[in-house]
Amino acid sequence: MTSPILRTTDLTVRFGGHVAVDNVSCAFHANQLTAIVGPNGAGKTTYFNLISGQIPASSGRVELRGQSISGLSVSQRTRAGIGRAFQLTNLFPNLSVLENVRLVVQSKQGKGFNLFSMVTKHTEMTEAAEQVLARVRLLDQREQIVSELSHGDQRKLEVALLIALDPDVYMFDEPTAGMSVDEAPIVLDLIAELKEQDNRSILLVEHKMDVIRTLADRIIVLHNGALAADGAPADVMASDVVQEAYMGRGLEGALGHE
Repeated sequence: MTSPILRTTDLTVRFGGHVAVDNVSCAFHANQLTAIVGPNGAGKTTYFNLISGQIPASSGRVELRGQSISGLSVSQRTRAGIGRAFQLTNLFPNLSVLENVRLVVQSKQGKGFNLFSMVTKHTEMTEAAEQVLARVRLLDQREQIVSELSHGDQRKLEVALLIALDPDVYMFDEPTAGMSVDEAPIVLDLIAELKEQDNRSILLVEHKMDVIRTLADRIIVLHNGALAADGAPADVMASDVVQEAYMGRGLEGALGHE
């Protein structure tokens, strides 16, 4: 197998005497969607926070394409290639949907916020932003102010901003939470498309088993902050360690939010 895009080695964080993530070592490869599951308090979101830099690790390493990013800030990790949906939510809530996406396109092109580059590249960047909005079914709302969007449309905008950022690693934390039955498939289809991009990896924290069965190539299970299982979905579901960890309730009945 090729070298992983993302790797965590003995990643650990302690809050006082509580070990929230306990020596978790995992490698994440290109063209693979990994679902991260576990019961309430298992450490799923905390593990995400360690990878994306929201909280510092007590020990262990995070590597992106073989280079340590453990000492980098959230923004530095984003520029390096770690993309987490909520990092970009409501980037500019008082600007339009189109302006939000266009600013991410501009930033990705290394133009910063230079006024002259906005003028000379305005058409090109607007077209790129509109293409992204069309993919998430938000093109008709491109002039709407972000703060006025429905919850479902805000979740779709998160995905749009992440697509515009074009990271090496996409991180989604329950991407369809709060979305209607009609809206959720749009986001799930987009995530499935992203999985097919070359040299990209997707991490998904999720508790809905129908979503996991549809999208996941691999499942890792966290329990009390430690890695309890890691493998193909069918194998993980059937493993003794998972069944024992959930006290006979079965994996599906024990999954939950952080």
